[in-house]
Amino acid sequence: MRKLYSALLTLSIIWGTSFLFIKMLVPELGAWGVVFWRCFFGMVTLVFILIAKKEAVSWRTLPIVWILLVGFINNVLPFGFIAIGELKISSSMASVINAMTPISTVVIGYLFFSVRMKGMQWFGILLGFFGILILLQFDVRQIISGNMNGMAMILLATLCYALGTQLSRKFLGQLSVLVLSASTLLSSCIISFFMMTFVSKEGFRVIHSYDMLMSLIGLGVLGSGIAYLLFYYMVKEGSAEFASFVTYLVPLSAMIWGSLILGEKITYHMIIGLLLIFGGVYLSTFTRQKIKRNQEAA
Repeated sequence: MRKLYSALLTLSIIWGTSFLFIKMLVPELGAWGVVFWRCFFGMVTLVFILIAKKEAVSWRTLPIVWILLVGFINNVLPFGFIAIGELKISSSMASVINAMTPISTVVIGYLFFSVRMKGMQWFGILLGFFGILILLQFDVRQIISGNMNGMAMILLATLCYALGTQLSRKFLGQLSVLVLSASTLLSSCIISFFMMTFVSKEGFRVIHSYDMLMSLIGLGVLGSGIAYLLFYYMVKEGSAEFASFVTYLVPLSAMIWGSLILGEKITYHMIIGLLLIFGGVYLSTFTRQKIKRNQEAA
């Protein structure tokens, strides 16, 4: 579990910057242009890692249909929805709404994948969400005042993440983390290229500034390449529900990056919220940890 929690924290730090990068890039490249270049840089990163590790891949035996479906649902659609949403609302607001992903994952799992949650796990989810409210200082107006179309796009993204995560665990669990990440990003790259071609041609613009290039590298190499290695590792070794909890930490991570880059203050609300969020993550996985330890002991 120590490795899982380390992966959770690292991923939250990486994805905390992703919302900032998307906000910077989407006016220049368009929503689907951002999706394509994000997937492209992430895919190239993982292909290099595959080559360096000399990991054998039998492409003929890969479940291509499921890889395409998971790539579309878990990468292309949510990436696009978030980019469209950030044209209407702030990046920090988008990260807060994205924290609904664990709730969406539980609901999708319960409705379609026979996932059962214990009372303690439900309480952990509520406790984590309460931590988000602490971060917002219970100022619900921050949510209500946001553009409803932008909010709806982010909420749709959380449902896509939830469904894609459950599908990858059920139908692609036999693949290694590296092959799973690389293959789904490759399929996402192909799909998003056609969407960019027919919907968002701004994506073909030449990258004309250093900040733009660095944002794409940060969003693609770290936010999609390295991040998806960590994410699928948590799905395989933990659970889809555990992996989705990273979205609880991302708003806090985004605030910390804002403090480092923009000089924003870190208040006691952030510290209290952090403690509640970690408490929620622990409680929500407590039952699963206990069962695993008992099985290992037996």
